[in-house]
Amino acid sequence: MGPKFDPTAITIVYLRVVGGEVGATSSLAPKIGPLGLSPKKVGDDIAKATGDWKGLKITVQLTIQNRQAKISVVPSAASLIIKALKEPPRDRKKVKHVQHNGNVTLDTIYDIAREMRPRSIARKLEGTVKEILGTAQSVGCTVDGEGPHDLIDKINSGEIEVPES
Repeated sequence: MGPKFDPTAITIVYLRVVGGEVGATSSLAPKIGPLGLSPKKVGDDIAKATGDWKGLKITVQLTIQNRQAKISVVPSAASLIIKALKEPPRDRKKVKHVQHNGNVTLDTIYDIAREMRPRSIARKLEGTVKEILGTAQSVGCTVDGEGPHDLIDKINSGEIEVPES
């Protein structure tokens, strides 16, 4: 048996789940079972909390204290971009290898960069915007009708001015 567990201590668990779906309790059980929580109940709570992100893979943070799990969604840059594309939710089991070929505005990219700023490794917002544009390129969408890498080149050359905050 492992070390004694203090129920008053705060424990943080990160999980990668599909939004709006009840995940397999068999994958939750080894992570939260030793903390004295019911995997089925936590799975239902996660499905309820991630309803806005239906069909997208998303990271969820479980903050566990006194055998109570508080669920908060920690979106990644890719999931924020895909959500900004406003695509209809797809059935994961039937539709595979979906191409996200929509278009987002540069203002949307700035908003996503501001949201991702605390978790970015860039020193300025400009660097975070470039990170988000790189993610937009890998997702496969365009920004204001242009390829994201063209915008990165314009930011580097000074043609596009990124706001300070």
